[in-house]
Amino acid sequence: MLLLLRAAEAFFAIFGGLLFAIMFNSAAKWVRAMTGMPYGVSLALSVVVPTLLLGVAIAFGASAMADQASELGKRIPEAARQLEDSLRQWRLTHQLLEQKERIRSLLPEGSEAAGALGGFFSSSFGALGNLVIALIVGLFLAIDPPMYVNGLMHLVPVGKRDRAREVLNAVGSSLRSWLAAKLAAMLVIGVMTTVGLWLMSIDLALVLGIVAALLSFIPNFGPIIALVPAALIGLLDGPEKMLYVVILYMGIQALESYVLTPILQQRMVDLPPALTIVVQVLLGVVAGAMGLIFAAPLTAAGMVMIQKWYVQDVLGDRPPTG
Repeated sequence: MLLLLRAAEAFFAIFGGLLFAIMFNSAAKWVRAMTGMPYGVSLALSVVVPTLLLGVAIAFGASAMADQASELGKRIPEAARQLEDSLRQWRLTHQLLEQKERIRSLLPEGSEAAGALGGFFSSSFGALGNLVIALIVGLFLAIDPPMYVNGLMHLVPVGKRDRAREVLNAVGSSLRSWLAAKLAAMLVIGVMTTVGLWLMSIDLALVLGIVAALLSFIPNFGPIIALVPAALIGLLDGPEKMLYVVILYMGIQALESYVLTPILQQRMVDLPPALTIVVQVLLGVVAGAMGLIFAAPLTAAGMVMIQKWYVQDVLGDRPPTG
């Protein structure tokens, strides 16, 4: 338990590797079914071809994306100051901001800047390192999945291995369906956000759309986080434009919740919203951003294992046959 708590971020990186392995394995199986090539060749194609396409896209769009990302970093503080000036016109918010300034004056000089700088470097390099670890673990797992599954089965009593393998396959199928549905939803949200912001003549629409797509991987909290920079950029063009941005993001979120998710729900496990939020909060306290990111797939996997091993095997509450 101490290892899990102290090294929680590393364990979440390993779980991210498991998700990458499922994605690589599913793509390789699809290529093999379409072409009839061996699994190893199909896996190589499913990894190399998307990597090359991504590299070409980055090569052609890196300059524009880098410029927009840099401009976004410059404009957000300006928009935040403008929002603060607007809020100071209200008496209640003015008093709250005064309390914030009084608390800040009590801190040692330079502590805020040093803390922000340290947090930036630790989060940036930590996220990059976790991504590299997840990719490497996922690739090695996808190269020979039966070896790892069979090795894991040797840790289970002989009489229970068939059931353990059945549950493990059910967990893998659940995660595979969840991941496919989530990636499809991310693509749709990214395109809709970019097009919507572009039609409203909002600057930096491309990078804001990419941010919205990536953060939509995090249920409940991701769309709220993605809204903040977009709303601030809209505020630079006036309060009306910021309102239009908020309406756009709310509309896309409603479309995703009431139209897109029900369609994709046929392919993924039904996650109760309240349960997902509770798990996100608990894992966020334990492991920070990593816990928040992987809370939903961990909940999906946990629900399958609890249903199979506890509800059905221990409690004997099995679904009726047929």
